[in-house]
Amino acid sequence: MAFQSLRISRFVISVRSPIRQCHHRARALVSQMFQPTGALPKGAKQSEIVCKSHKLMLEHGLIRQSSPGIYHLLPLALRALEKLIRVIDEEMQTIGGQKLNMPCLTTAELWKETDRWTTTGSELFKLKDRHDVEYCLGPTHEEAVTHLVASQGHISQRQLPIKLYQITRKFRDEIRPRFGLLRGREFYMKDMYTFDIDEERAMETYHSVCEAYTRFLQRLGLNFVKVVADTGVIGGSMSHEFHLPADTGEDVLMFCLKCGHGANKETIDSEDAHCPNCGPSTKLESRQGIEVGHAFYLGTKYSKVFNVDYLDKNNKSRLTQMGCYGLGVTRILAAAIEVLSTDDEVRWPKLIAPYQIIIIPPKKGSKEERGQQIAEELYDSIVGKIPSLKNEILLDDRDHMTIGRRMKDAKTLGYPFVVVVGKKALQSDRLFEMCSVNTGVTSFESQDALLEIFSGIQTV
Repeated sequence: MAFQSLRISRFVISVRSPIRQCHHRARALVSQMFQPTGALPKGAKQSEIVCKSHKLMLEHGLIRQSSPGIYHLLPLALRALEKLIRVIDEEMQTIGGQKLNMPCLTTAELWKETDRWTTTGSELFKLKDRHDVEYCLGPTHEEAVTHLVASQGHISQRQLPIKLYQITRKFRDEIRPRFGLLRGREFYMKDMYTFDIDEERAMETYHSVCEAYTRFLQRLGLNFVKVVADTGVIGGSMSHEFHLPADTGEDVLMFCLKCGHGANKETIDSEDAHCPNCGPSTKLESRQGIEVGHAFYLGTKYSKVFNVDYLDKNNKSRLTQMGCYGLGVTRILAAAIEVLSTDDEVRWPKLIAPYQIIIIPPKKGSKEERGQQIAEELYDSIVGKIPSLKNEILLDDRDHMTIGRRMKDAKTLGYPFVVVVGKKALQSDRLFEMCSVNTGVTSFESQDALLEIFSGIQTV
């Protein structure tokens, strides 16, 4: 399966560790984490790492380069990615999306029918099998999904609208892959394809998907903008992009500060850069952005080629009106880190942090060493009383290291809540030091207070 990951909660504990294993389940332990960090992979150059997210994700064991533009997603990054996918699934299914999975390999025959085999350009990965049949590794699936829907013959009008989506690996032969997951040769994308009875209904679908994208980005707590965009090689008559404003963004966006209208600069005549809503006296301001989502109204561009039609109430054949909609899933993961993090510390949208809570017990041999058992009890209490957090807690059992060193590591990786079992946890009132990493606020809390705070954590 594309998204199968190794659950850290299944890791068994080392016999050398003094942290005991829970009778009911294995605790998730930092010492068991596969997290290669530090040295760059062979062939990579430090000078090529020019953006914050790329640097942080490499340095802190979130990704590892396999070859230029292609990366391993390591356990912490994959946990975050899987959560991100669950949020996307919720929003797509809220608007009636049906999830499927189409092959990455698509025959050249389909792409030639739409004339995109030649017009897409050199970014299309092309290959031949042993029978000399041509294929491409799909960067997108308009041809494949339209051919699939057409294969069932006339669609019942009652079946429309059809909204099919997938979250799969895509491929693009980038001439210059850069910025880590922001521009690679292999990446995850959510692509949805919709079929409606007429233009009016297709536009309703278009706006509902754009609203779902808005809710999705708001749930992540990301500042974003929606702008008019070029339809490019996808085609169609209307397109909008969703961007995270960032200095490292490769797109130049033009905005009206008066009404909020925005457009990708490639859609604007540079000699006429004024706001269409506010008149020629209102000039547009520019800013850079990272594209994370795209919506296209396709009309009958593809349904006409493959004859995707339905029978109306008069039993007359009519072509369906289509739209397609993309979210760059791995790009969103990296872009969120790009815009939320400091130069030295990773920050996640709280909803998709790899773990929500990390507990740090005392160092072995210290005066507070007996606090290790208290840390275990706290871990088990949270799991037992807040079931939604059973896979959201990490125990830093590297007891040969100081609390300060482990706390620095926890903050660097951006776990939203860091709980330290220190001197006050050994006293009669048993208080735990809790740092809310996203706000920077540190406080001392009782176990009951911690449970109340943690019961409000949102998970997916």
